[in-house]
Amino acid sequence: MNKTLSRTLLTGIFLFSSLGLLRAQQDNSNASQVPADNTKMNQRDRNQNEPTADQQKENTNDRQLTAQIRRAIVKDKSLSTTAHNVKIISQNGAVTLKGPVKSEEEKQAIESKATEIAGSGKVNNELQVAPSK
Repeated sequence: MNKTLSRTLLTGIFLFSSLGLLRAQQDNSNASQVPADNTKMNQRDRNQNEPTADQQKENTNDRQLTAQIRRAIVKDKSLSTTAHNVKIISQNGAVTLKGPVKSEEEKQAIESKATEIAGSGKVNNELQVAPSK
């Protein structure tokens, strides 16, 4: 292959690659202008009186309580991944459960596990059964 043809091919490859990078940058800048589907704030969590995960207490007892409940939920392999990822918020020994689950049975099972660990009357179950797709 002669030098001129080689240079022409290399220049073409370089330009083609550059255009691809430019297009990717444009796509990323447009994506940053459109919010992701999961960025909408949950209507319920707008109420300042509602506990949210960032309000989890940092004292040892509440952290241990949350960890024990999380372990019990994750250990139950009959629960869905969605159920394994519910929010558990402990504040001064009281537990709030939030998030979606796949069925009423999962909702009851999680509440039962939390009540067994935290005690009767200490669990506020705000879990919601997600609609079927």
